[in-house]
Amino acid sequence: MSAQVTSSLKKSDTVMVIAGGNKNKRPNKGKIGKILRFTGRRKDRVVVEGVNMITRHERAKGPNAPAGKVQREGSVHISNVLYYVEKLKKPVRLKHKVLADGKKVRGYINPETKEFVQID
Repeated sequence: MSAQVTSSLKKSDTVMVIAGGNKNKRPNKGKIGKILRFTGRRKDRVVVEGVNMITRHERAKGPNAPAGKVQREGSVHISNVLYYVEKLKKPVRLKHKVLADGKKVRGYINPETKEFVQID
C-alpha cells in the first residue's frame, strides 16, 4: 500500500512549470495554469490547465460522438511545479505558519521584503 504525497498545493492554485517537457518538441517550462486535479496512485502528479497537451485517438461511440483526435492535458509531476504569485510575476515555494490564535495558514516568503505573505 503506497502512502499519499503531502503537498501545500491545492486544486485551482495557479502554478508555473519549472522543469520538464522537451525544449524542441513540447516545451512546458515556464508555462502557467491552474491545477485541475491531482492524479497518480500517490497523488504525486497534477493536471495543469493548458500545459502538457497530449493527443489521443478516440473511436466512435455512437452517432453523436464521432471518432477523431482529441487533445487534453497530460499530468506533470508535482515536483516540477511551483505556486505562481501574479503580483511578483514569479514562482515561490509555499510555507506554513501557525498564527497567534492557533490557526495554520499557507503563504510564502516575499523575496524583496523577506516577510511572510498569507495567501488564504
